[in-house]
Amino acid sequence: MDAPRRSAWVVAGFAAALYLALVVCVYGFVSLLTDAEVIPSPQAGLLVGPAIVGASVAALLLHLGRALRTPERVLASSLLAALWTWLAAVVVAIVAYAIATGTALAAVLFGLGFGVSWFGLLIPLLAALVTWLAAAVAHAQAGGADRPRWPWERRDEE
Repeated sequence: MDAPRRSAWVVAGFAAALYLALVVCVYGFVSLLTDAEVIPSPQAGLLVGPAIVGASVAALLLHLGRALRTPERVLASSLLAALWTWLAAVVVAIVAYAIATGTALAAVLFGLGFGVSWFGLLIPLLAALVTWLAAAVAHAQAGGADRPRWPWERRDEE
């Protein structure tokens, strides 16, 4: 794998980790402030929420791994990241709820209801933000910026 592709996947991995942390943090704050459950249906079980977040993180990672090779298209990349993460979350919400309950119509209604809820809309919003930040990092690296060095790595300055 050549250096620009490897660098894109490294930035994508760190961006996906940032995205996961932001989703968990923002979900917690929104849940506390609005006194609402992330997954309001008790029939869904315990794994529907983590499956939704995991699918959106995987969608963002795959999108950024490819999109950061050309970091100049920030707006298009951010919009696509928002779309892919939202679609992944809604599809996994439908499938996971259908597996948990065994009813297809209720699963579709649950997935679409989740997709238009506060929690469902935070997924594409945070994905667009993280994609914009990752594109800024990838653009700086493409322009010649290097990673920060720890003090013990800077032998030439002594």
